[in-house]
Amino acid sequence: MPAPTRIPSVPPVSDRLLRTTALGEDVGRLKYVSGAREEALHRLGLNTVEDLLLHIPRRYLDFTHAYSIEQAPLGEVCTIVATVDRVTLKHPRPRLSVVEVSLVDDTGVLQLAFFKQPWLAKQLSRGDRLAVQGKVEFSYGFKQMSSPHYERLDERAGAGGMIPVHGVCEGVSVAWMRRIVSGALERVGDFADHLPARLRARRGVMSASRALRAIHFPRSQAEREQARQRLAYDELLHLQLALRLRNDANLLDVTPYAHTPGAHVEAFRHALPYTLTDEQDAAVADILRDMQDGSHVMNRLLLGDVGTGKTAVACFGLAAVADSGSQGCVMAPTSVLAQQYAHKSGPLLERAGVSWALLTGATPAAERADIVQRLATGELQVLFGTHAVLSEDVVFRRLSLVVIDEQHRFGVGQRNALRAKGPGADLLVMTATPIPRTLALSVYGDLDVSIIRNRPVAGAGVETKVLTEANRDIAYGAIRDAVSVGKRAYVICPMVEPTDHPDELDDVPGLDLDEDGRPRPVHLHNVVEEAERLRITFKEAHVGILHGRMSAREKDEAIAAFRSGEIDILVSTTVVEVGVDVPAATVMVIEDGERFGLATLHQLRGRVGRGGDKGTCFVMTHATSGGRRGPAQERLEALERTQDGFALAEMDLRLRHEGEILGLRQHGGVSLRFVDLDADVELIEAAHEDANELLRYASTLQSMATLPLRQEVIRRYGDVFKEVSGG
Repeated sequence: MPAPTRIPSVPPVSDRLLRTTALGEDVGRLKYVSGAREEALHRLGLNTVEDLLLHIPRRYLDFTHAYSIEQAPLGEVCTIVATVDRVTLKHPRPRLSVVEVSLVDDTGVLQLAFFKQPWLAKQLSRGDRLAVQGKVEFSYGFKQMSSPHYERLDERAGAGGMIPVHGVCEGVSVAWMRRIVSGALERVGDFADHLPARLRARRGVMSASRALRAIHFPRSQAEREQARQRLAYDELLHLQLALRLRNDANLLDVTPYAHTPGAHVEAFRHALPYTLTDEQDAAVADILRDMQDGSHVMNRLLLGDVGTGKTAVACFGLAAVADSGSQGCVMAPTSVLAQQYAHKSGPLLERAGVSWALLTGATPAAERADIVQRLATGELQVLFGTHAVLSEDVVFRRLSLVVIDEQHRFGVGQRNALRAKGPGADLLVMTATPIPRTLALSVYGDLDVSIIRNRPVAGAGVETKVLTEANRDIAYGAIRDAVSVGKRAYVICPMVEPTDHPDELDDVPGLDLDEDGRPRPVHLHNVVEEAERLRITFKEAHVGILHGRMSAREKDEAIAAFRSGEIDILVSTTVVEVGVDVPAATVMVIEDGERFGLATLHQLRGRVGRGGDKGTCFVMTHATSGGRRGPAQERLEALERTQDGFALAEMDLRLRHEGEILGLRQHGGVSLRFVDLDADVELIEAAHEDANELLRYASTLQSMATLPLRQEVIRRYGDVFKEVSGG
């Protein structure tokens, strides 16, 4: 009798593994999600269960510290739990509705007023128990709140003393969002954590599953903060590892250059019209030391405030390239800046025996062909240029140093495309945008950093004055005085043409608020109309324009005319923000100053006062004209107080998101959603240290202990990683 056929047993999939894989499931598979709610979640960008769980609440109604009506302190934002006694809809004047709600508890009566929300009269009923949060005021014998946040306690999902309020859209209410999130947390349960257990224990952070539960339904503010710190640590660690893995992928199978600085470097030092400062000398030493080390490719960030002489420092690296018989390339974000670098640094390099050329989109065909031919043969040692240097026909014989100015204005793919023209080439990134140390560690953590704070040639400096429309004559008087003695003036506008829409601007909105705290409509200045207006106001002056929609040739011609004096007043957008150097320019007027961040304003004012005459920057604003004091006014007051770009950057970081300061959209969508760069200094340093240690332990994170972490890094920052590494 034949033996029975044995059916191989398949071990059951562990429950924890199933819960972990559930994170990647479509939200449509969750309890409470179907039809309109699923479509609404997709509109919010919530496609998977993990997307939903990372959609953290915008705020919380905290009634772990709720006050009774009697105990609620006047003038403070409080949470009060009470019962609806009466709801009344009133129309005190045409097109204005007020819903008055009386809340009661054992200690007294609280009056609520909701303006222009008549539907609330039908949604709230006597006997409803509400948690309300708002500023407590006293009027007509009662404590009152105006348009407070409120929640019905019987709609609450989850346990604990804090009610989460998530961002929602049409099709899913706040209450339903809580139910859906609660169901998602129940589905994934205690899923596997991608962080190695030893690392979690070392840093004392929550598990990922507990952190997600606590961020949505915390039992206290302390628990919510612990959860945020775990999510912030994840963001920082993942970003650090993604940047490092990206660099490692770029540098696989390349042979680093070992440069030998010599006669050209010394000749360049003698060609400089000034002696380097101690900070510049230290930065030069950092760069040359890295370039001489043939065991690794240099990846260095040269960070310096406006006018600190970063270009001169970078040129020492270009001179070292000539000493080694190889080539260097400097890529700038605009033709104006590339041209200026070439015209200022080129003659100094030439005196040191280093050949150079400038390549932009405006370079004539014959000249371009000559440059390309000389590059290919190695006759040309240094190339200054814009995106034009990325063209396929631009081929270097031996590119060993890539210098990129204002890296955040380029995509990582563009940076890598230039490096691909010289496998193993050293990289020097320069920026005049002052970056707080915490931001440098988190966003540029893959680069070594050299910092220059002080100017080698101080210039006469610049004074900043914030003016409202009522004092415009002060700014115009300064322009008239400057032009009358042969000086120049900039007028900066946020928009190019009158047809542009303010919503298209990347910067913050104006903060001229009405009595209800809403922004008033403000007419923003544009280059085209402002130039016509100034031609009438200053009939004796020549007014020109400059903006990003002009061709490279038109921009070059405008700057040349402004520099030579053919143009007295240059009306421009922020295209002049970085690098434009016209020593005769002594006055700048920035229109709609509240539309710009501190970093941009500081860069702009650095365009005046660069010569022997003191400059004055007038910042015109609506933010101080009768409105409530807000972030815009704080920025402008700080700008008046200090010339320290790094101090301003720290303040900008507190007032604005890091992506607005550095343009992190250029990093393939990288943004830090949970990190407080001002408060999380220790967390940032810990993540930086841990990333370095992890990569020392497993250089590609492919050990058994770190493989889940590697997969999570690539999943979260895949766009950044794949764009340059191919996988």
